[in-house]
Formats: sequence, structure tokens, C-alpha cells
Amino acid sequence: MTDTSTARSTRASVSFPPTLYEELVRIAAQKKVSVAWVIREAAERYVSERYPLFDGRPGSGEHE
Repeated sequence: MTDTSTARSTRASVSFPPTLYEELVRIAAQKKVSVAWVIREAAERYVSERYPLFDGRPGSGEHE
């Protein structure tokens, strides 16, 4: 997984169905992290599983 703690971030606005958002809040509370952290973690896992050559750095991977 990519270490995003030192990388520059881009802000995105996302809408979720109420039940999905409630589940994200529950997961965040259980892990004692923010909902944003849960979403970033899920997005990083999704991308790394679908695109194994992508390592999170600009210009890396097969999708240039």
C-alpha cells in the first residue's frame, strides 16, 4: 500500500447512500480513526487489488 502521509493530497467530494455512510462511521468508530481514513484505506486497497502494478506514484503503473 502507498504511504500517503508524506505525499501531497487532493481533496475530493463524494456522496454516499445513507446506509453506506452509517457503516463507514461505524467502522471508523470501531477502529478509532476518521471516516476519511476508512475511505482512503478502502480506495488504496481497491486500486492495489485491481491494478497491482500501480504503486501510487505519479507516472507509475500501466495507466500513464
